[in-house]
Amino acid sequence: MVYNILDFGAIPDGKTVCTGAIQRAIDECTKTGGRVLVPAGSFLSGSLRLRSEVELYLEHGSRLISSLDERDIIDYFKENSDDNEVDGWEGGCFLFALHEKNIAITGTGVIDGQGRKVFFDDDPEHSEEGSPLAVTGFRPRMSYLEDVENLLVSDVTFLDSAFWTLHLAGCRKVRIENIVIENNKRGPNTDGIDPDCCQEVIIRGCRIVSGDDSIVIKSTTPMYKRYGACRDIIVSDCILSSNCSGIKIGTETYGDIHDVTVSSCILKDCIRGVGIWSRDGGEIYNVFLDHIQGNTRNFCDSRVRNTGVCNWWGEGEPIAITATKREGTTRLPGRVHDIRMSHINITCEAPLLFLGETYAPIDNISITESSFHFTNQSGKTKMVVDERPSERGRYPVKASCKMLRNARNIEIDAKIVVDDSMKSMLDMK
Repeated sequence: MVYNILDFGAIPDGKTVCTGAIQRAIDECTKTGGRVLVPAGSFLSGSLRLRSEVELYLEHGSRLISSLDERDIIDYFKENSDDNEVDGWEGGCFLFALHEKNIAITGTGVIDGQGRKVFFDDDPEHSEEGSPLAVTGFRPRMSYLEDVENLLVSDVTFLDSAFWTLHLAGCRKVRIENIVIENNKRGPNTDGIDPDCCQEVIIRGCRIVSGDDSIVIKSTTPMYKRYGACRDIIVSDCILSSNCSGIKIGTETYGDIHDVTVSSCILKDCIRGVGIWSRDGGEIYNVFLDHIQGNTRNFCDSRVRNTGVCNWWGEGEPIAITATKREGTTRLPGRVHDIRMSHINITCEAPLLFLGETYAPIDNISITESSFHFTNQSGKTKMVVDERPSERGRYPVKASCKMLRNARNIEIDAKIVVDDSMKSMLDMK
């Protein structure tokens, strides 16, 4: 059955808050199963709770707009008596689901997070260099979907998120296909897709522009306690552009992350290509990456702020694998081992990093049939290694094209080309 939100009183003027009308359509639809239709037009809404057996379908020409009025946004974790602790932002979200089955978000319409209203440029002189924007006001997550089994997200455009875009926690049997995420590349915390302790996830054919990691696979404390390891993840055929990592595993690694495959992806102006970041005790293993190409480069820090998000993590590394203690904790990171990469071809401006510790060595990593072209794309004048968040922090180095510390059984079969613009910053011995 089809439930048109117009029939429940939604007004397509982009100004009237239509939360009640849209939620009534969802609540009726879950009784029979079917489609909630968002027709052409602009619909402003507060928090919506998605239910089992409901397909939220955005017709071509439709725009579902997240309210930025805190009164319209529900923080379900404050209102629910269950143990629903969640790591990260706790200011509520626009699209929410908890303990549901068979949910879909589809169609060629737009879901608009209105991030343009919370970010502002207090450093316009350096805007072309990619410095972080400042933040003002209330900014909810675009979505938070926990413990959803059989989840489909396809074809939709997620526009201008004010915070994380697709946060999936403890979800199983997930397909995310052919979506567009178009966030402000200078907007802090505008992650693309965050599978957190999820299993059996396929992400393919997506185009993502984000100010934080485009796709980040993680294992946070509360989700690991409830749902176990993050595993069986496939990412393919995506185009990723980020002022942080294009593909990241970690930093939150309280539980194991394993059996991850990433293939046939293009990186466009990412500050890191592939980041594997162990900090919290869980192991990362059985990760396979192939046919990844594009470029990584640095972006400048804010010149006017030293609080909040005033600089990006990363310096233009194509591959960065680290295992070290998180700052302020005695907890040991988990092992990182059995990582296989092939046909990685990246233009970059910082070394390949394989940085373990005596208490957490990195082991059994291979990069084969690959090439790395080092050229100065950002005008940087010194080489810095960034291991935040960790005790080591961010520090200057004179490194070669690859930097190893407590890393064993590392095989690198790659063509290395270094332009003159990089030779003064790299140890060429």
